[in-house]
Amino acid sequence: MHCSQAELAVKYDYAYDWQFTPLYWNGNFDSEHSIWEGDFTPTDIGLYWYSFKLQTAEGQRFVVPSDVDSKSSIERSPGRSWQITCYKKGFKTPDWPVGGVMYQIFPDRFCFSGQEKDIKRTDLELHNNWDESINWWPNNNGEITNSDFFKGDIKGITSKLDYLESLGVTCIYLNPIFEAYSNHRYDTGDYSKIDPLLGTEEDFKELCSKAKQKGIHVICDGVFSHTGSDSIYFNRSGRYGDSGAFKDKNSPYYSWYKFNDWPYNYNSWWGFYTLPEVIETDPAFNEYINGKKGIVRKWMKDGSSGWRLDVADELPDEFLENLRTSVKEQDPQGLIIGEVWEDASNKESYGNRRKFLLGYQLDSVMNYVFRHAILEFIGGNDAKYVMDSIMSVVENYPRPVLRVLMNLLSTHDTERALTMLAGEKLNGRDRNWQAHTTLTNEQYNRGIKLMKIAVGIQYTLPGFPCVYYGDEAGMQGYRDPFNRAPYPWGKENTELINWHKDLGNLRKSCSALWDGDIFSVFSQGRVLSYIRRSGNCGLYCGFNSGFTNVTIDVPPGYANGKPLFGTQVNNGKLTIPAGGSAFILV
Repeated sequence: MHCSQAELAVKYDYAYDWQFTPLYWNGNFDSEHSIWEGDFTPTDIGLYWYSFKLQTAEGQRFVVPSDVDSKSSIERSPGRSWQITCYKKGFKTPDWPVGGVMYQIFPDRFCFSGQEKDIKRTDLELHNNWDESINWWPNNNGEITNSDFFKGDIKGITSKLDYLESLGVTCIYLNPIFEAYSNHRYDTGDYSKIDPLLGTEEDFKELCSKAKQKGIHVICDGVFSHTGSDSIYFNRSGRYGDSGAFKDKNSPYYSWYKFNDWPYNYNSWWGFYTLPEVIETDPAFNEYINGKKGIVRKWMKDGSSGWRLDVADELPDEFLENLRTSVKEQDPQGLIIGEVWEDASNKESYGNRRKFLLGYQLDSVMNYVFRHAILEFIGGNDAKYVMDSIMSVVENYPRPVLRVLMNLLSTHDTERALTMLAGEKLNGRDRNWQAHTTLTNEQYNRGIKLMKIAVGIQYTLPGFPCVYYGDEAGMQGYRDPFNRAPYPWGKENTELINWHKDLGNLRKSCSALWDGDIFSVFSQGRVLSYIRRSGNCGLYCGFNSGFTNVTIDVPPGYANGKPLFGTQVNNGKLTIPAGGSAFILV
């Protein structure tokens, strides 16, 4: 199609009208394509949307993203557009996570130190055998209370620092550790205290101190969109005497909550009466969490290097900005990671475009987009669409965010990756089915092979990998609570652990994985491949989720590189084994 005139069409996210910038012809690329160029400089922080307006013999046309593949298409109207993310000048994220490995720990289920606690509570079940089954059934009132405990504690985590160091771990992310009454502790009872079942504040300080001696940082889980109803702040059950917003309208915490008809009718998180929502913009709540003597700084003074924020997309902009100020004033290298399940650069919630990644709020997010792409690739989705998903994040996220993305395969909120990859699909089945369904030996053995592919991708994409405790040991399980079983000490899958160690060592030595660029090489069908590059260091990464070996040409410049982990290169040809990986380092 001959083009006589071309313009760049750009629209700011909050603007109504498009702006058109002339492009200038700069010669022919080949017999069918010509080159046009121009300049555009964003003036505001936020998102811009762009396409290209053409004047042709057939009339006005627009070059826009295709809705079927990664290529562009020519349409009669603008419609779809590409995204530019314009973020705050000088936006910086912490340096220490770059090139490292994160390890997520569900504290009750990782390791018990053997030190019994003097616990006065009677509304719980204590397992005395680490290998016992999880209590998953409802109580007599039909409620799931999550009140069985395996006694995992902070000293237990400290005792395993050598093991974590051997995996290449540089950051421990702890699920909630503050006083609460469920084993998951997302129903905070007192932000200012370590849960007695986990130990003491001194135990936490010791963990942070000894971890830092090994180059390992610790970050905490911040659950700030709601508290527990059974808390010093709300106190529905009366555990804390006659104080609290539920008991006393004169409570200093009363303004934290939205009562529609005090005391029983109040806003709660997703309708769970045990999780009353807080008003995050309430001055008293903000001061308690983000103030000079607030919770955020308290635990950072004790040794925490930052926060993972639960349901970050349910926290208002004002609160997130105040929290960032608090973290960065306490430690400019403090890390803030938000729980966001979608593309966080263009996420909308509560009717507004969110500003998570523009330099005023988060440093990073939990990267569920990459997780979905990895699992879909191994499940059989065409690699070209998988690579599109990966590159959309690379293109949409600010570079400071991209370098510290939290890349995960499993979390406490999802099925274990091993089960996802090799097991029967959940398809809405109930807890009884989940409790009694495990992988067959054949499924398990194939699952280990598939996990090695998944972890290979996880460890080599931009950002840094987060291993959910026990994934490296071959743990399986469907959704909560079956994804939260005790770590299988003494029964680990050593093949998978050694694979994590190998990849952890690679991340230490290969600067291309620290903050390098990514280039797609050959991604089609069941083969996904890309190159990570930074300066003089390059790493080719190839993955084959199919059932037959694939032989392809070695990318230019990599024929004389160093094959890693048994990779086979012969006469300029690279073989990626069925259900396997290939790596070449230059």
